[in-house]
Amino acid sequence: MILIGLALIALVLLGAPLFAVIAASVMLNFARDDVDLTVVIIEIYRLAEMPVLLAIPLFTFAGYLLAESQAPHRLVRITNVFFGWMPGGLAAVALVICAMFTAFTGASGVTIVALGGLLYPALKEAGYPERYSLGLVTTSGSIGLLFAPSLPLILYGVVAQQLNIGQPVAISDLFLAGILPGLLIIFLLSLYGLWQRRGQQAAHQPFSAREALASVRDAAWELPLPFIVLGGIYSGYFAVSEAAAVTAIYVFIVEVLIHREISFTALPKIMRESMVLVGAILIVLGMSLASTNYLLDAEIPTKLFTYIRDHVDNAYSFLLLLNLFLLVLGMMLDIFSALVIMVPLILPIAVGYGIHPVHLGIIFLANMEIAYLMPPMGMNLFIAMYRFDRPMLEIFRAVLPFVAILLVAVLVITYWPALSLALIKH
Repeated sequence: MILIGLALIALVLLGAPLFAVIAASVMLNFARDDVDLTVVIIEIYRLAEMPVLLAIPLFTFAGYLLAESQAPHRLVRITNVFFGWMPGGLAAVALVICAMFTAFTGASGVTIVALGGLLYPALKEAGYPERYSLGLVTTSGSIGLLFAPSLPLILYGVVAQQLNIGQPVAISDLFLAGILPGLLIIFLLSLYGLWQRRGQQAAHQPFSAREALASVRDAAWELPLPFIVLGGIYSGYFAVSEAAAVTAIYVFIVEVLIHREISFTALPKIMRESMVLVGAILIVLGMSLASTNYLLDAEIPTKLFTYIRDHVDNAYSFLLLLNLFLLVLGMMLDIFSALVIMVPLILPIAVGYGIHPVHLGIIFLANMEIAYLMPPMGMNLFIAMYRFDRPMLEIFRAVLPFVAILLVAVLVITYWPALSLALIKH
């Protein structure tokens, strides 16, 4: 079995599809225990019984429609009018806009590509140092992971619900739990932007009531979107999957029929690109459910917890080790693979230490935000390198101060659970 394990690791390193490696591992383990392999098909079929999974393709499609339209330009314009005149205001604008955009698209790379060309020259023109501007745009692509309707938040909720360990995990609770930690991250990064403007002229441009009114009119159709999504969910009018359907229809009507910025001939290409991401998520998730079934039957999480408990005697030490492990994990795996592979192992152990499953989800995603910026596999580094035509080392140096700030935020989020749990009923 050791040789088989090494062979599977080698396949991953050689670029074999992750779902195929997981499937091979699961089937080998079930075959070794004389379990009928149809159990794998049954676990994949369970995906069809999860209504919340409908939210993933619908939110993804809506996000890709927004990315292909002129919505990013309108959102940058309106936030710049209302906040850009303040000291450090444009940096805060960039952070907020990118966070919102990543939350809807579910992919930090889309944010860097769609908004980087707008924000990077604007920041330099406003007098921000070039290295800071490059670091900000690269970093801000991932800070929306904690805000609804982030796909990683939904995916964590789906995996946690299947485990059914500890307190129940509702997707709506995860949406609420991410708000305050996400705002903390934006606040800390905005303070750094304000520090970068020290000693410079306070306002890049004066506030204009006429421009403010014009920008509101220009973005009038996009502005209600967050209120439709969150308001519908928390007022009880929509389930999460229904909110996703309403969002997709609303964005389609606005961008295709009202603004007419996306032609009907362009829709098949957008659908295909968005569903490639969804397909990758679902096939890995299906294999992961089968893997989770085996892990639980073999009591692997219980054995791991017993081992860790013998060597780590309190939750504080466990949380510190967990953060270090997640950072290393995120350097090697993309966020969706990390979620479906590791949550079934980590969640039972964390619950054993008295950590709320919702709090664990926020810790997990906050660490993944940093992992996007860390070599050797930090996705944002590669995307920014190609988007701005800069060497990898220059990109990494630019993001280092932001990584340090995010590490501080992660420690606060980790050791102050009330920040994540204050808005939910528990």
